[in-house]
Amino acid sequence: MSVEFYESNADTFIAQTVDVDMASLYQRFCKHLKPGASVLDAGCGSGRDALAFSRMGYDVVAFDASPKMVDAASKRAGVPVYEMTFEDMKFDQPFDGIWACASLLHVPRIHLSEVFRNLASFLKPTGVLYASFKYGEREREKGGRYFNDLNEQLLAEHLEDVPGLSALEVWITEDRRPDRSEERWLNCLMTHGD
Repeated sequence: MSVEFYESNADTFIAQTVDVDMASLYQRFCKHLKPGASVLDAGCGSGRDALAFSRMGYDVVAFDASPKMVDAASKRAGVPVYEMTFEDMKFDQPFDGIWACASLLHVPRIHLSEVFRNLASFLKPTGVLYASFKYGEREREKGGRYFNDLNEQLLAEHLEDVPGLSALEVWITEDRRPDRSEERWLNCLMTHGD
């Protein structure tokens, strides 16, 4: 359902999100990465973040489930961008950092723990995973997209199902788009636990 939305609304979605200032989130993520680290942009959308990480000197690979987003991200970021879903993602090597900004929120809740396990399997032992969700506790459909809203408790419950992955930091932010300032986001940095 959500892939079809992005296929039909790619240009509008890109225009609404490509220039959003993500610097404060990049800073929190990148402080855990060494220069030249490998980064996976998981559910990359327009390629905004993949381009930013590439410009910072990281070795970036990206993927998205929408062919139009894959095409847009390839052109924008100039990094390898693959067409795949979270459920079927496969890579030859693990990453120092995985960035899943506003992308896992489209994974049905029933599959979210499995997807977290899959992502964790591609994270180096000292790596860090960032994910963000619209803040709340509902599963809903809006405008042709499925949303899996999470709060701190729901996130903690999913992480309990993922051996070896634990939260480093959890915080709430307001939406960075001017017309969405009433929306809040749950942000989480995760790493392999002890």
